[in-house]
Amino acid sequence: METPSLARRMICWLYEGLLMVSVAFIAGYLFSALSQTRNAMDNRHALQAFLFVIFGIYFVWLWSKGQTLAMKTWGITVVDRAGQPLTQARALLRYVLSWVWFVPALAALGPLRLPAAEPIVILLIWVAVWAILSRFHPQRQFWHDALAGTQLIATPRLTKLGVRPGTR
Repeated sequence: METPSLARRMICWLYEGLLMVSVAFIAGYLFSALSQTRNAMDNRHALQAFLFVIFGIYFVWLWSKGQTLAMKTWGITVVDRAGQPLTQARALLRYVLSWVWFVPALAALGPLRLPAAEPIVILLIWVAVWAILSRFHPQRQFWHDALAGTQLIATPRLTKLGVRPGTR
């Protein structure tokens, strides 16, 4: 089982982020319609909790099937250490542990009240550091995957198998 390159995993990660904007938009619209929220600052913490749950449902469901849309696009599959599909419990553990991409930097920034651009730069630096730390894992996996007992593997592409798209 080959681990995808760090560049490929990070491009997939960025693409996943773009897709999550759509999920957040639809979930936010649904939340505001159901709660009759007229101002974005009203019910802010309830919306954040709602989005956390919606994102969890999205990722746990798709990871237990092996791939999200972004992972399919970039030829990456998530499996357990034995190479088997994830159970929903393991996918949930991976989801909770994957928040290490954001929570440490955001928790450190919270009390500082920095201007808008600075937290973004600090968050990007943290993401880069966390990604680079995967180079120190024996199989080059992200550390939240190691802790969750999961791993990302490269999915063979159809052209590598001698099959061209559109043919059987």
